[in-house]
Amino acid sequence: MRKSENLIMLVGALLLLVVLPCLNAFGAEGSALHVSDYTINLWGKYLCYGILAVSVNLLWGYTGLLSLGQCLFFSLGGYALGMHLMLKIGKLGQYYQAGNNPLELPDFMVFLGYPELPAHWVPFHSFGFAALMVLVIPGLVAFLFGWLIFRSRIKGVYFSILTQALTYAASLLFFQNKFTFGGNNGLTDFKTLLEADLNAPEVRRNLYVATVLLLMAVLGLVKWLLGTKFGKVQQAIRDSENRVLFSGYATTSFKLLIFVLAAVIAGAAGALYVPQVGIINPSEMTTDKSLEAVVWVAVGGRATLLGPVYGAIVVNVLKSWATTAYPDYWYIILGTLFVLAVLFAPNGIAGMPQQCRDGLAWWKRRGASLASPLATSA
Repeated sequence: MRKSENLIMLVGALLLLVVLPCLNAFGAEGSALHVSDYTINLWGKYLCYGILAVSVNLLWGYTGLLSLGQCLFFSLGGYALGMHLMLKIGKLGQYYQAGNNPLELPDFMVFLGYPELPAHWVPFHSFGFAALMVLVIPGLVAFLFGWLIFRSRIKGVYFSILTQALTYAASLLFFQNKFTFGGNNGLTDFKTLLEADLNAPEVRRNLYVATVLLLMAVLGLVKWLLGTKFGKVQQAIRDSENRVLFSGYATTSFKLLIFVLAAVIAGAAGALYVPQVGIINPSEMTTDKSLEAVVWVAVGGRATLLGPVYGAIVVNVLKSWATTAYPDYWYIILGTLFVLAVLFAPNGIAGMPQQCRDGLAWWKRRGASLASPLATSA
């Protein structure tokens, strides 16, 4: 399995990182070998969701912690970068300023009558600070919440309910514009990133390549982590936390570290998602989005390395089609897909080859057992 995973990762990296960008940059427009800017942008979005699904699987698949609030951390990372993008105008990347020499505030602040830029927005003038906050803010929120939860020995369904409640509360605050982040509309109308026009094809292509690189780095990190002693303890917590406690390990520290790591991964995915999609609003952190991420993992294959990526891509490709062809039935389709995956493909897409081999082996054994009495009687 490890050899096949390595081969799939190598082929996937070659396809996503070399072939698609080259077909976009050099393929003749209108030909079968041309990949459009729209397709590159769409696949960048799918791969961001794939990274989010890997973070869910790190918690649920390998640690046994079903988090229903992972999209909160995804959105926090997106908002952190989005604030920086809102503070830039034009191709020269001129900064918005507050105080005695104001330039132009973001549109929603002008509409709401802000006299100047709020103090907590000012540090986001710096790209370096914003990039740091992409990781720090989700990680800090996860640390504070996780410390309170895990030290109280809350686990199982109660942990899931509390993560869902945290996400719901945060989304309400963002919808009501309590943190001056644009309310329902969120942050949008981004122009530049690091002096580059976000609408330029080469910038879109570079963002896509950055997403592929992040996905490969995250998969490599998870693969390495699972092979360490820490990863073995992590999976032992999933299988029987009481036995790990009796062995002398502090499971609270292990779970807290994994929870923070998963939040940081989700935040990084959200930061790459925002400039490619062009908007971030509170709808991205609602509880139904986190439930969708759980479905991606279940469909792709829980506790498998590549399964969450498969699930995120397949489900979102299906969603892109279904929300256009049958918009009123998407959630019915999604629920049906989840039920079918649980009942007939418990190991998801990633486990289907092995499931087929096991089924074929069972069928051969059954055929041999039915034929043996006939052979004896003859």
